[in-house]
Amino acid sequence: MKAMILAAGKGERLRPLTLHTPKPLVKAGGVPLIEYHLRGLAAAGFTEVVINHAWLGQQIEDHLGDGVRLGLSIAYSAEGEPLETGGGIFQALPLLGDQPFVLVNGDIFTDYPFAELRLPLAGLAHLVLVDNPGHHQAGDFCLRDGQVDDAQSGQDQPCLTYSGIAVLSPALFDGCQAGAFKLAPLLRAAMARGQVSGERFAGCWVDVGTHERLAEVEQLLAARH
Repeated sequence: MKAMILAAGKGERLRPLTLHTPKPLVKAGGVPLIEYHLRGLAAAGFTEVVINHAWLGQQIEDHLGDGVRLGLSIAYSAEGEPLETGGGIFQALPLLGDQPFVLVNGDIFTDYPFAELRLPLAGLAHLVLVDNPGHHQAGDFCLRDGQVDDAQSGQDQPCLTYSGIAVLSPALFDGCQAGAFKLAPLLRAAMARGQVSGERFAGCWVDVGTHERLAEVEQLLAARH
C-alpha cells in the first residue's frame, strides 16, 4: 500500500517562516514537519511514498532525496501551478497505481498509528475524523455507525473535523479532468452514495496552520522529552 503526503501549500499564515522555506520543511522540535509523517509511515510498514509540491518544492526534494535515509522510497509529483487538493492527487495517480492509498496532509502534526489504515477499503474513501478544534468548531462531516455523512445534508447530530488523514480509492477520481479542483466535492458525492467510511481519532492532532499552533506542537514535543 502506497501513501501520499500533500505538500504543495504555500503556508501563507506561517510567514515569514515560509517566505524562503516550504511549509513541510518548517521545523518543530528541530525536525521538519514532514519528517514526522515519513517516520510514522515507515514505522507502520509503508515503503513507498509520493509527495506533491509546488511552492519552493525543489527544497523538499533536495532535503528528503529518494527517502533511503528514512527507510522509504519517495517519488515526487511537481506542480508547475497549484492544482488544489483534488487536482494534485489526480496528477499523482500514475505514481500511486490502481490500489487504495493513504493520504496525509503535510501540515498536520499527529501520533495517529498509520498501520491501522492498512485494511481493505470497502467503498471509495475512509476518513479519519477528530473532535473539532477551537478554530473550526462547526466541524466538517458527521460520523454514524462507521459511515460518514455530509454535515450540510441536515443531519441532526454533532459533526467532527476531517483530520487530513484518509484512505482513498483511485476510482474516486473517475471522470475527473487534469487541472485544479478540490477534493471535498468528490468526497461529498461519494458520501451521498454511502461509499465513505470513517473513524474518530482521539489522540494527538494539531493543524499546524499558524504560528500559535506551531508553538503548540513545540510545547507537545517538549513535554514528551
